[in-house]
Amino acid sequence: MEWTEALKRSISYMEAHLLDDIDGCDVAEAVNISPFYFQKGFSLVTGYTIAEYLRNRRLYLAAIDVVAGREKVIDIAYKYGYDTPESFTKAFTRFHGQSPLQLKGDSSKIKPFLPLTVTITIQGGSDMDFTVEKMDAFKVIGFSRDFSFETSYQEIPQFWSQFMTNCMQKKNTAEVQDVIESCCIGEFGVCVDDLAPQSKKFRYMIAGKYNGGPVPLGMDVVDIPALEWAKFRCVGPLPGALQSVNTEVFKKWLPGNPDYEMSFPINIEWYSMGDGSKTDYESGIWVPVRKK
Repeated sequence: MEWTEALKRSISYMEAHLLDDIDGCDVAEAVNISPFYFQKGFSLVTGYTIAEYLRNRRLYLAAIDVVAGREKVIDIAYKYGYDTPESFTKAFTRFHGQSPLQLKGDSSKIKPFLPLTVTITIQGGSDMDFTVEKMDAFKVIGFSRDFSFETSYQEIPQFWSQFMTNCMQKKNTAEVQDVIESCCIGEFGVCVDDLAPQSKKFRYMIAGKYNGGPVPLGMDVVDIPALEWAKFRCVGPLPGALQSVNTEVFKKWLPGNPDYEMSFPINIEWYSMGDGSKTDYESGIWVPVRKK
């Protein structure tokens, strides 16, 4: 499905199921896109995670119900998916700046949050710095951790920081350190959407190319099949350069692209050697694609 159309359909789906217990995986399934790519793209394009969008829409509608005064607050809380009136009141107050009791009878204090309208300038990506390259299957080895779609932007940098600290302070065993050096662990950041859908998580690896040999305890190996990759070049200090190009991919290159669409639920960040804070530091984003 074309990316812009998928976003529009996802919003329609969420609007039709605001009173149901749905999450990002359900929405991705409804538009037939990998949960990893869909939730990542939705956040980059709209500025909201799926959970934030659903929560904000429900709290706006809850406020309308509170002002109308036809239902008890406890019934409104359950209606919009909260387990207790206390948790509802806390979320409601944080969003609207007023408790349900304070808001009753005064609609002027409601914080509006209307359904999103997707309007994307169709670019097709012709002006982005990228190449498309076929690559044979290869393996990566590294440290894996499962991350929630909702908190990964905050937690993955912490994962990298811990990895760097362990290397610099020589906290790894000699066997692990040897693999880190021989396989250039840290050359890749690999997002792999291979977990069960009900887990609501994806796997992220700090990795390098696997050259064979023993796999130390605490490290994993992932097989990456032969694929065609769109490789986007990033120049500039981290993480800004990568984040900027990542946003451009989903906002400008992917929507309306006449030639390519995503083909496999994996995403690779490539890092060169050197100081990532330098203005000329080079990195990249690799996205598996196929011809339409």
